[in-house]
Amino acid sequence: MTTGSPPPTVPQRSRARTLVPLSVAAWLALEIWLLTVVADAAGGFTLFLLLVAGVVLGSVVIKRAGRRAFRNLTETLQRQQSGETPAQRRGSSGNGFLMLGGLLLMLPGPVSDAAGLLLLVPPVRSFLGRYAERSLERRMSAAGAGRLGDAFQQARMHRPDGKVVQGEVVREDARPAPRRDDGLRPPLAP
Repeated sequence: MTTGSPPPTVPQRSRARTLVPLSVAAWLALEIWLLTVVADAAGGFTLFLLLVAGVVLGSVVIKRAGRRAFRNLTETLQRQQSGETPAQRRGSSGNGFLMLGGLLLMLPGPVSDAAGLLLLVPPVRSFLGRYAERSLERRMSAAGAGRLGDAFQQARMHRPDGKVVQGEVVREDARPAPRRDDGLRPPLAP
């Protein structure tokens, strides 16, 4: 017996929703297996010292990267207040990959430690930063959003002298409606 309606469609699960949990599980299994191999080869106390050293080194890296990020933020704010143009700015590298490296060092396991140590190398961080920026630009241009700087530029207002000012529009003609006795406001007339 047919009703003439098409059969119900089952929503397709994206490839990322399938592969990410499987890859995380495989990574965890690899980390645990490598930890047992290192514990058998070097001993339990040595493995414990390695894990503690990873946590200490990772926390030091994250703390330094956080301080550097805060210092860069205050310098940027001071330059903006002094009226320095964007062309006069000094190039500064982001601290995101440095913090990620510290976090990977804090996670127990030789694979995450190796990846964290690799992220502490400046040429690797700059290569990954350029790759991530190009990838993001490509995705944004494919979505029709333009360049990465354009997305931030849309949220700013320009003054006649060329300075960019953050702000919002406040209408002067909008006045609050008088209150009624019941405490409710009547709807505003258009």
